[in-house]
Amino acid sequence: MNENEIASMIINASVELHRNTGPGLLESVYENAMAFDLRQLGLEISQQVPLPFIYKDVRMDVGYRVDILVNQKVIIELKAIEFLAPVHFAQTLTYLKLSKLKLGLLLNFNGALMKGNIHRLVNNL
Repeated sequence: MNENEIASMIINASVELHRNTGPGLLESVYENAMAFDLRQLGLEISQQVPLPFIYKDVRMDVGYRVDILVNQKVIIELKAIEFLAPVHFAQTLTYLKLSKLKLGLLLNFNGALMKGNIHRLVNNL
């Protein structure tokens, strides 16, 4: 399964999750529910994946964590906040660069609808 097929499944699952729960829950609730739904779809899910920072060939474990990693190919960064700021997009792109992965989805569950709160970010390796 390629990144685009995985992303399509993630987007559909996020819309369904939001439709069933609505906004206003904690980020951790959405993360665990999303992981559950994606596992039900047969996807390989890892949560809170440590992401090391390598500087001048030195590995530094500085606390970066990917919310959800799907099939070792797509990063999901979840938020449950009023508005996404540029730093949230930068964070997701940084995770893609550090992991050397191509595709990330930034999902904000705090809006009235998921439409407009799903952002696809690409690492141009």
